Amino acid sequence: MVVTGVAKARDRLDSATSTSSIDDVEIAKIGAYSVTDLFRTIPGIRAEASLGEVNGNYTIRGLPMVGSGAKYLQFQEDGLPVLEFGDILALTPDYFMRYDFNVAQIESIRGGSASTFASNAPGGVINLISPTGEVEGGSFQASSGVDYDSYRADFNYGGHLTDTLRFNIGGFYREGEGPRDAGFDANRGGQIKANITQEFEGGFVRLEGKLLDDAVIGYGPAPLLVSGTNDDPDYTDVPNFSMLRDTLTSRNITTFPLLNGDGELTEVNLQDGNHAVVRSLGFQTRFNLRGWTITDHMRYASQSGDQSLNYPLAIAPAALAPLAFGARPGSLSYATGPQAGQPITDPSALNGNGLVSFSTLVHTDIRSLDNFTNDLRASRVWDIGGGVLTTTLGLYNAEQDLEYDRQYIPFFQDVVGGGESALIDIVNTDGIPRTQDGVYNFFGPAGAGSNSRVDVGYSIVAPYGSLNYRLGKVALGASVRFDSGEVTGFTVANGATDVRTIDVDGDGVITAAERTFAFAPAANRQPVDYDYDYVSYSASVNYRVSQNVSTFVRYSQGGRAAAEKILRSPAVSPVTGDLVQTDAAYDPVKQAEIGLKYRRDGLFANVTGFWAEVNETNQQIRPVNGVTQLVLVQRGYQALGAEFEGGIRRGPFSLTAGATVTSAEITDAEDPALVGNTPRRQADLIFQVMPQYETDLFTVGASIVGTTESYSQDANQLTMPGYATVNAFVEVRPVDKVVLSLTANNLFDEMALTDVGSDSLPASGVVLAQALPGRTVRAAVRFYF
Repeated sequence: MVVTGVAKARDRLDSATSTSSIDDVEIAKIGAYSVTDLFRTIPGIRAEASLGEVNGNYTIRGLPMVGSGAKYLQFQEDGLPVLEFGDILALTPDYFMRYDFNVAQIESIRGGSASTFASNAPGGVINLISPTGEVEGGSFQASSGVDYDSYRADFNYGGHLTDTLRFNIGGFYREGEGPRDAGFDANRGGQIKANITQEFEGGFVRLEGKLLDDAVIGYGPAPLLVSGTNDDPDYTDVPNFSMLRDTLTSRNITTFPLLNGDGELTEVNLQDGNHAVVRSLGFQTRFNLRGWTITDHMRYASQSGDQSLNYPLAIAPAALAPLAFGARPGSLSYATGPQAGQPITDPSALNGNGLVSFSTLVHTDIRSLDNFTNDLRASRVWDIGGGVLTTTLGLYNAEQDLEYDRQYIPFFQDVVGGGESALIDIVNTDGIPRTQDGVYNFFGPAGAGSNSRVDVGYSIVAPYGSLNYRLGKVALGASVRFDSGEVTGFTVANGATDVRTIDVDGDGVITAAERTFAFAPAANRQPVDYDYDYVSYSASVNYRVSQNVSTFVRYSQGGRAAAEKILRSPAVSPVTGDLVQTDAAYDPVKQAEIGLKYRRDGLFANVTGFWAEVNETNQQIRPVNGVTQLVLVQRGYQALGAEFEGGIRRGPFSLTAGATVTSAEITDAEDPALVGNTPRRQADLIFQVMPQYETDLFTVGASIVGTTESYSQDANQLTMPGYATVNAFVEVRPVDKVVLSLTANNLFDEMALTDVGSDSLPASGVVLAQALPGRTVRAAVRFYF
């Protein structure tokens, strides 16, 4: 049965949708704790999991990956969105969600009715479904990294308190360095989720709650050597720095001074990483009323936290750094670490690679990403003309806060692994420091806009309805949704001259960096006050050929409302807050699908052909007349492809597999040279394979996820190689209710590049890139009770 993105739960063969599900047993075998790693195993989903446990990049079926997060996908917990918008810069939905034993199933729907049964989700929905106590008992697991520093405890328990009252509670706690060598405990915190359900004749009432307080490290781009040609590049590690095991976030880089959103001097610690705090309370009910089935699901989530991310921008020869960044000759010295204050006598030989990184602290004070969501629907089944008509009416309401302060602080650090990277000072020939404790300046790499505050609220109302008429083997479906939104609030950011001089170290010497503390004055405040609306619709035909076979066709048009990507852009008037460019209010997505499904005796196969067309609006940072500005960019994209998902079970052996073939192109662009090119990082083929062999005593298997080569950027010059990562697992059940497991992620240490910052082979031979972590092995023991 499928329950996500449809009016009522249906047999998959009776639903004109492409769906997948992974239950808790299979999830445990995959051995991935981050939702990004888990979502990589879903057919049709492209998930880049190189940033760590949060802030992954996601897209689906050839829709463009135009920025961070998941613009055209919606992530849900128990049927309601974690965030209304999936592509808020560096604050994506996975920031506020974690996988633990409180997930009974992960269900996804791709395309189809997602356009009309969820707002801002034209590409699809991925839903984490919680257990609700139907199954008595629970489990506890303790796990530890074998070759890396990680310790974690998970538990879950549920059951009946009375014949009609049941509950479930579960969560996790962990700490440790993580899969890369950072030199400190970079991941620490936990989560607890619970629900209680009162059943009655014809329905139920459920309360649900969640507490999350967890901090995880973020992995920014890192340097990588590249040689060869654009078509056949050869990527290799920089000496003394491993792309698979190291990170430029280290034990030697800690606190930075800055002016916060209120203009007050404060300190932030880079080692705090991505800290999320969630307190949510939900209510759900289903009951019958005069032949109608009424369901209502509401949730309020208080979501806040703090983010400090090291994001390298450029790699330069250390010997050239004083002239390149100080505009005059000078010398280098260590600002932090065990050699703090000592000069670097031979910069060209620094760490065996002679490189320094020009990096940026991206700090975000997440004041509120709170949301309130309510989804009310009524369904009724009618016997008409020898067939069955299912009618559904619904009303969706959502309130989404977007309140945060953000600062950018650029600094220098050396390039070395093992958690040993340290800040680097540039000292002019007259002995005056060009930097302040490694910091180049306090107004960001671009100057204007580096210290900003966003305080905007989104109110969404979306009535929707659907009809599904089944007569014999044929089912006709149609649905429509009308989204309207109100956006109010303000933004404020510093201009190029909004800086203060602060002797931050109190030594009486004002360095060049200390003259540059950026602040956002109230006079720069810009209002935001506009409305928008759009219509989504979907129509389908499903034909149940036989008990084991069905086929369907579907055409849909959906939309994705613009969020913070158009704030402080030419689309919004800085004087009135009105929407100046009305076509920037939302991005329309058109899709067509044709599918075939087969299921019989332990064998299933689903094949779906798809076509999609997108008109996309976003911002890019570009130089305009010599001044760096945010520029609104509007492009068109088109994708054509096919998606396969299948599985077979024969005795102790089982195999599931998925593959997506995509031909995508840019159809309209501000640069005519890009028209006809393949969108960045879009491979022709992505695939997932999971073979396993299971007996009463043990289970052994693997989860293999891969992609063919793609282009690093839209210019279609530099190639990123394809890869296949293997997660192998073995479970042993020595006695009843005890499971011992060993899981190896990226078993063969594959260099799986997910992002390369250059559009062509650079003359320097160095690029900034991101890759999945190398091999990590984890051991666990799980007790059932």
